[in-house]
Amino acid sequence: MEIRSSIISTLPRWIVPVSMVLLSFFSIFLIANSVWAADNKIKAGERLVTVHDRGEEKSIISNKTSLREIFKEMEITTDPNDIVEPAIDEQLLGNNYQVNIYRARPVTVIDGKQRIALMSAYQTPREIIEHAGLAYHDEDIAEFTSSSDLLNVGNGVQLTIDRALPVQLNLYGNRTTVYTQAQTVAEFIKEKRIKYEKSDTLSVKLGDKIWGNMKVEIWRNGKQTVTRTESIKYGEKHIQDTDRKVGYRQVKTPGVHGKKEVTYEIVMKNGREVRRKVIQTVILQESRDAVVIVGAKPEFDGNFADALAKLRSCEGGYNSWNPAGPYYGAYQFDQGTWKSVSNAPYGKATPAEQDAAARKLYLQRGWQPWPVCGASIPDIYR
Repeated sequence: MEIRSSIISTLPRWIVPVSMVLLSFFSIFLIANSVWAADNKIKAGERLVTVHDRGEEKSIISNKTSLREIFKEMEITTDPNDIVEPAIDEQLLGNNYQVNIYRARPVTVIDGKQRIALMSAYQTPREIIEHAGLAYHDEDIAEFTSSSDLLNVGNGVQLTIDRALPVQLNLYGNRTTVYTQAQTVAEFIKEKRIKYEKSDTLSVKLGDKIWGNMKVEIWRNGKQTVTRTESIKYGEKHIQDTDRKVGYRQVKTPGVHGKKEVTYEIVMKNGREVRRKVIQTVILQESRDAVVIVGAKPEFDGNFADALAKLRSCEGGYNSWNPAGPYYGAYQFDQGTWKSVSNAPYGKATPAEQDAAARKLYLQRGWQPWPVCGASIPDIYR
């Protein structure tokens, strides 16, 4: 005690009171932080919602089940032209959401002599142009520019469209309208990937300049050809929602089928077709994949999940195809059996949808549908 007293006595007088003040402040901070953490703990039925709006971030813990209700709590107002992701009236089931608000701003779309002023929250040129009610071809070019014309355009953004020229193409007897940014016929043929041979007949010269609605005809001499317009099927991009049960499907963005022109060379013998081959394919319109939100919340426990994993390791992967059946997927379903246990698209099902289909089939028939790979798995899950 004498040593401690001597040490304290040698310290400057101001150090002891300052140290006591700092210690008290730190203790108050720890207590306040503990109280805040306790008050802000997410309870059952509540969710943490973080809103990103105009570069700012706001958070709230709420028991409301839609963003419209939560926005009222947060005193956030939106315009009908604004875009909110997730959707403002979508039912909220999870406990943590990141919300983006894309604010509509004034945009002037300039299409030749036509000017269209609108409020739009869309970000890409195609989306804005289609929002304005105008057609937009893949070959068109659109660029954002700042406006100096405050009288006619205002203080917003302007989007200028450089339209591709239409060309009336007759390819081996099939007439169609295509669009191009090419300057000459030679560039046009290269752009459209047309397989032009020297023996072909071309109605114009390769060096001729392209003009609007120009007619270009290409014929293949001495060979019989048939051209068909065929569909290009769109695919699906899946967004897995672990808060929704397997089987839930919501189309967020519809898919669009593409179109292509396929020219076939046909060999006829004694009035019958004996050979056909593709000699030319021209893409008229690219397909656009659908974006689909699918449920991925499993309906079974880990023990059965382990059994399915063992079955998969023997049968195949989620994208496996066996042409013998054909058999598809991780559990090698044929199409008839698949339709009896699942409404998901055959050949395009998500892993969670395939697991759910396998479970339903197992509950009906045990491991019998998989006589080889299921033989070593105990039938104890139904």
